[in-house]
Amino acid sequence: MVGGVDKIVNNNIDKEGDKKGVLCPPHRQSQLLLEHNTACLHCSSTIPPEVRGQLMPNMFGFLLYLPAFGLLTGSAAMYQAFTSSGEMNISSCPITYFGQKYEKVYVSLDANKFAFCFNSLYSPGIQNDCILMSGGTADRGDLTVLTRKIPPGSGVHQLLPNLKHAGNCVNVIPLKDSQDYEVEQVELGNFGAQAILAIKTYSGYTNADVEADSQVNGQTVSKQRFQTSETNTGVITDVSGCRFSGVVYKTNTTTYDQDTCSAIICDVYGVARVVSNCGPMERCQGDGSCATSNVCTVAGSTVIDIDGKVHTVPDRCGYTLLSPGSIPGLKVYGVYQERRRKDVSFLNNVVLRLDGAGVRVSLEQGGRVKLNGDVLKLNATVQVFSGVELSKDETGVTAKTSTSDSTVSVFFDGEKALIQLSGTVQGLCGESSRSFSGEKVAEYSFSRCEVQHDDTADSTIDCDTQAKWCNLLKQAPFTACHNLISPEPFVTACTNTLCKYPAVDDLKCKLLEAYTMVCSKQGNVTVEDWRTKTSCYAQHSCRDKFCSDHEFCGQKFSGGEPHCFCRAIFASKYRSESTYGEPTACEHSSAAVTLANCLLEEEGIDYSALHLNDQTCKGEMKDETHMVTFKFDSSRTCGTVVKANDSKIIYKNTISTQNISTVGLIYRHDRVHIDFSCFYNQPDIKTFAIRLQQSSVEQQITSGAWSYNLTMKAYTDPLLLGAIKSSTKIQMNDRIFVVLKTEGLDENLVQFVTESCWATNQPSPSGNLRYDLIIKGCPNPADDTVTIENNGRGPYNVFSFKTFQFTGLTGDVYLHCKVQLCVMQGDNCVPKCNQVGRWRRSIMSSYEDENPALITMAWTS
Repeated sequence: MVGGVDKIVNNNIDKEGDKKGVLCPPHRQSQLLLEHNTACLHCSSTIPPEVRGQLMPNMFGFLLYLPAFGLLTGSAAMYQAFTSSGEMNISSCPITYFGQKYEKVYVSLDANKFAFCFNSLYSPGIQNDCILMSGGTADRGDLTVLTRKIPPGSGVHQLLPNLKHAGNCVNVIPLKDSQDYEVEQVELGNFGAQAILAIKTYSGYTNADVEADSQVNGQTVSKQRFQTSETNTGVITDVSGCRFSGVVYKTNTTTYDQDTCSAIICDVYGVARVVSNCGPMERCQGDGSCATSNVCTVAGSTVIDIDGKVHTVPDRCGYTLLSPGSIPGLKVYGVYQERRRKDVSFLNNVVLRLDGAGVRVSLEQGGRVKLNGDVLKLNATVQVFSGVELSKDETGVTAKTSTSDSTVSVFFDGEKALIQLSGTVQGLCGESSRSFSGEKVAEYSFSRCEVQHDDTADSTIDCDTQAKWCNLLKQAPFTACHNLISPEPFVTACTNTLCKYPAVDDLKCKLLEAYTMVCSKQGNVTVEDWRTKTSCYAQHSCRDKFCSDHEFCGQKFSGGEPHCFCRAIFASKYRSESTYGEPTACEHSSAAVTLANCLLEEEGIDYSALHLNDQTCKGEMKDETHMVTFKFDSSRTCGTVVKANDSKIIYKNTISTQNISTVGLIYRHDRVHIDFSCFYNQPDIKTFAIRLQQSSVEQQITSGAWSYNLTMKAYTDPLLLGAIKSSTKIQMNDRIFVVLKTEGLDENLVQFVTESCWATNQPSPSGNLRYDLIIKGCPNPADDTVTIENNGRGPYNVFSFKTFQFTGLTGDVYLHCKVQLCVMQGDNCVPKCNQVGRWRRSIMSSYEDENPALITMAWTS
């Protein structure tokens, strides 16, 4: 970890080490001493330790072998001054501070404290990389950059054994008080990927000691305190290191971590790497020991089994991922569905089933978990349900089940599954010799899921470019995982997917993330800064975003909010017909149209902004299906317009956007206009010839999904209690009552009218002999036995007459009635007859049917 500090002790220089034998006066040591001691610095390996300890003190003013460079040929300098605080440019001498390279430094003097930070001015409590020091009475200073090489093996390198790079330059910061007296001098030296800090105090520094607090991300990683008697001659320390998994390590060091069974090596270049003591098929048990472990990764349509082999799921069925022999009865299934393309499937949900215990745990999209069909509420605290440990955090859901000597753990985040286990394994994850069809599970495979669809090639996909992207897994910073997990199968899985499927929904980064997650789960190793170095910045999560079975969670654009999109096969039947949903459903005097919300969202249509003609009638979306239904019926017409033509009565409504979305000259909702309608057909023209004794004729008329019945029955009494049966004796000149009735019509808008009734001697309505009973809705004025009631006033009417026979004939007599439907406007459907029942004039609706239907009865004399 962060190392100690070497200090410099004041003494004269032994002449054996100083070939020129010059003893410099104190006021010139800062400028000339190193120039005269060049030979000593280069040959210091021959100087005894006790002599070398005497040599280094006098080097401080230029102890980095640099300050004298201002007087040497080929040197360069840059001067910047500040009072109280300032931002200094050190791009000509950048400093790598604990693995991070900086080209600016922010300095500030306040209340006896000198701070120089690398991200911004110092402020307590914020994340920043800083060195905080005692500043004495100093309130101003300047920065000078001096440049010259210090080769490895110099005296500075020998004082700091971990210093392996040559020195390049130094940032010199002298601090003074308001009287311009020297108080303190701080130097930051550039040694490539390493850096050193030097401190010297002067007579103007009156504190008893100097404290240096090195901080990374606002946290102290090293705090050192020096007596003024030491700093008056100068001290130096190494501020080099690596950052790895939030921990700082000293350069050129190796640290063993029992929690991960691995060694963290911080090399001289400031790069950390991990070397695991556990083999590829082992896992760390957290105490320094390794145990056999297998990992299976399921991402997209690929399965990377425990041996590192890559399998591609060809369809949208359910498959056995594993069946471990170590836990009898346990099965783990993967269920696949398509997304944007019909020919590429993705893992949709994972099912754990314990046959003996009758337990079925389903890990689904959006972090939803079901136990035997019931949704569970989970959090980061582990909960046990029927022997299965379940937990949920911001990364995903984990399910774990164990026996005394074996554990199976399944992690699922809606995109990929990581399965850890020990022992032998069957299924796609393990040692299965069966084909895909052999691992198919009928229970989790819907009909025709094995059908493989063709889809139009995506011209935006450049396979070579995608392969280069996937091969980033072979480079730093992913190299930190190479000793734990081979990147090769992940590169293959990544390439196979991106060469067939567009790089949308953050897919490229999720495929890289799969490798880092396996590395973390298997070896507890975090790949530092991989998102920054690949520009894979965190996206909005689909966590707790629940989509229906025919939808998946995705993004309209990179970085966008998650939405539910239509699956390709589901949407194809609607897109081919340029519709947003199902045909109009017409039944029981009501009409409904159901639209797919995902199809609406594709067009930027917000279903909540839609309404029917009556703006209070809006669509209702079902939580489970995300299908939006608009409907009206006879009790709530929602502004329905009723029209009629020669053959139909049509009920029409319109789905459109809200008028209130328009503000002045602008509107924020796409204009939508979707007409839908249902209609009643006028009764089909059919003739029924039955004996009067049967007394009833029934006809069913269907209009799309709307239907109604038309019946004609005969009775012997005005109260309509005595229906005529086959045994009823009907005599000539007996009065009979005929009821025509409809069922299933919208009585609020449509009325039923008997337009005419007549008798013939033949089954045909146009028989040779014809006698009229009802003419234009009124009784025949030539036959005073005919009456009619309730015609055009409701769903039924009754007319009566006395039976008769055609002169000279004794055969059957056929009764025919022509009926029609009328759109009600006041009493316009009621025929106009005189008070005694005689026809005077019939003013029928303008919607009168040109082809009214006939219904016929017959009686025998």
